[in-house]
Amino acid sequence: MYAMTHRILVVDDDPHIRDLLVFALGKAGMVAEQAADGEEALAAVTANQPDLMVLDINMPRLNGLDLCRKLRAANGAAADLPILFLSSRDDEIDRIIGIEIGGDDYVVKPFSPREVVARVGAILKRGAPRLASSGATGNVTHHRLTLDTDAWEARWDGAAITTTATEFQILLLLASLPSKVFSRDAIIDRLHGPGFAITDRTIDSHVRNLRAKFAAAGCANLIETRAGVGYRIGECG
Repeated sequence: MYAMTHRILVVDDDPHIRDLLVFALGKAGMVAEQAADGEEALAAVTANQPDLMVLDINMPRLNGLDLCRKLRAANGAAADLPILFLSSRDDEIDRIIGIEIGGDDYVVKPFSPREVVARVGAILKRGAPRLASSGATGNVTHHRLTLDTDAWEARWDGAAITTTATEFQILLLLASLPSKVFSRDAIIDRLHGPGFAITDRTIDSHVRNLRAKFAAAGCANLIETRAGVGYRIGECG
């Protein structure tokens, strides 16, 4: 069960899908609200931001990708709103774009409501990081990179860099163990737990996002790729 303080906004133009997910999330102990399209969702977020949004990609008026772009470009808390995308099975390109523009995860239609609830729960739990083995508390500093685990804020040379919850979690994992190379599977296990179904390409997309954000701030060596093995934190010098 999840805390009743967790408010989830379900956004889909199919009322059957909305009702199904609202019921499943409510049964799991969360407060679920719904919006029928992107414009309605944007108004709902502006009025009273939820803890997470379940967002369909293909919708009329304002689609899920454009809504995500608007939120990530906004100032304030909306830029960090966790987003779980819903995607049709044949929309792989849209799923990749969704992660690259700041989505935390995605579920492919048709889906099991239990899977959506599990993925929502996994994203919410990132607020209490699954990194106990790294001993990461307070500030984690690696050369010019600083990660504030209390405020969930990443800084480069003192300047704040906006990251999603998933991006911050990946960066925290790598920076907490700077000598270790993590395989993609190991990163997935640390973020979600063993056996959680997520693709390697999703991790790659999050890493690309992080590199682009920090490169724009002047950091060209944030994360190293070890061919055939995985990733580790770069020099950050």
